[in-house]
Amino acid sequence: MVRKTSVEGGVLRAPLIRAFVFSLAVFIFVGLTVVPHASTSNVTAEIQSLNASIAAIKNSTADYPSAAVPSWLSVGSNSWMLTAATLVGLQSVPGVALLYAGLSKKKYAVNSAMMVFYAFAAVLIIWMIAGYNFGFGPAAVKIGSYGIFGTPTPATAGLYEASQTIYGPSGTPLDIPTATYIFFQFVFAAITPVLLAGGVLERMNFKAWMIFVPIWSLLVYSPVAYWLFAGGWLNALGAVDFSGGYVIHVDAGVGALAAAFAVGPRLASERKLEAHSLPLVLAGAGLVWLGWDGFNGGDPGGATIDAAIAVLNTNIATAASAIAWIGMDMAFFKKPTLVGAVSGAVTGLVAITPAAGYINGWEAILIGIASGTVPWISLYKLEPKLKADDTLGVFSTHGIAGILGGLLTGVFADPNVTNYIAPGLKGALYGDFYQLGIQAFAAGVVFVYDFAITYGLLKLIGLFIPLRVSTDTMAVGDYEIHGEVAYSELLATIPSSKKEKSQVSETNDVQEPRDKKESD
Repeated sequence: MVRKTSVEGGVLRAPLIRAFVFSLAVFIFVGLTVVPHASTSNVTAEIQSLNASIAAIKNSTADYPSAAVPSWLSVGSNSWMLTAATLVGLQSVPGVALLYAGLSKKKYAVNSAMMVFYAFAAVLIIWMIAGYNFGFGPAAVKIGSYGIFGTPTPATAGLYEASQTIYGPSGTPLDIPTATYIFFQFVFAAITPVLLAGGVLERMNFKAWMIFVPIWSLLVYSPVAYWLFAGGWLNALGAVDFSGGYVIHVDAGVGALAAAFAVGPRLASERKLEAHSLPLVLAGAGLVWLGWDGFNGGDPGGATIDAAIAVLNTNIATAASAIAWIGMDMAFFKKPTLVGAVSGAVTGLVAITPAAGYINGWEAILIGIASGTVPWISLYKLEPKLKADDTLGVFSTHGIAGILGGLLTGVFADPNVTNYIAPGLKGALYGDFYQLGIQAFAAGVVFVYDFAITYGLLKLIGLFIPLRVSTDTMAVGDYEIHGEVAYSELLATIPSSKKEKSQVSETNDVQEPRDKKESD
């Protein structure tokens, strides 16, 4: 009797099965004997070589003195944190510098980039002198058990920088050196006034800006960082800010609004946004977007599951927000714009920042949709009524988006996600309405404190140095302020008297030392 096997109504005869089995046996035989010309000993040697390479990688720190790689140090976490910090630094220079230069008028491209570049440098110096420990050091001022300010002492001692990072009032140890943590927190401190600059571009006196930035960083950024990042009083009350929605973006956005009021508006004829270079805008925005992986991915303090979740949520929300903003532009202006898409991406990045490591993917999409609509409404409907000349709409894109993200953190914080970094934290959606309330309270505190200190500080500086450039300087722009232009064709638009004055000044600056030497 012939054996048959049914295959979907067809018949597969036994001889075909035997032929298949024979072919398979031949294939296996050839694979084991003919194909690997290398002998078994060669294969063994290759495996041993591979194992040796793996061992070398694992022991790559063996060549260093034992003191350089203490038992508490995680090479992986330290590498990631330094990389994350560098990504955030690149967001400022050249990221925001390119973005702001591209969004500005041609004649202010140099000044816009220069304000960013200076702020980045100035904050690092004040950060090392006093800012870091004022925001992350031991409590110097307490009300009861609540820390108000850190101790504004230098963070420059070699032994201190080489020591293990001890974080927060509970003294939680991290597996990275203090030097790494100081640098990581610095790039956050630096990007805050960098972003704030967008509110006063095209008219603020650069000399006033030079004085304002380090003082503002010390008096505004460091205290708010202490309150929410380092276990200060708002954090002790239950407020959370995963990576700086309040500390960085509400600070920057509200600071920009206060500064716009204090400095005053641009010339009436120049208040319309005229992005002179969309390629620069796109290049800057790309650096900002991808740099945000370090921004939110570095917050857990190491290469952890929560870091991966934060990075994924960051990109999800950004994409959803950009699409939502494009939709708003098309609904109201009938055309999608690159500047609009970039604005939506930025608001998505901002809004997800306080929530990135606390929520799930669906909630990231919802936050993105909200951040692509609410800040849009603020920018085009609310800000014009405030009568503040916020040049690049920093209040809406950072301040409002940051507040929105902080509030939605109080709604969406998912205990299945927070379990990896903040066990017990959950939002109103999961039954904890207190979290939403304390998030709203923290937003109000940061708003009022930031606005008051920023406005007061600028008015104080204005008693000694003009906060804004003259009308003539505004008309000329970069050449009058810095003696250089971004585009050579702008030189043809500069009055001859301005060029001659600048050339005479430069000649005197160069010749003076030689003349003095000859006269001696």
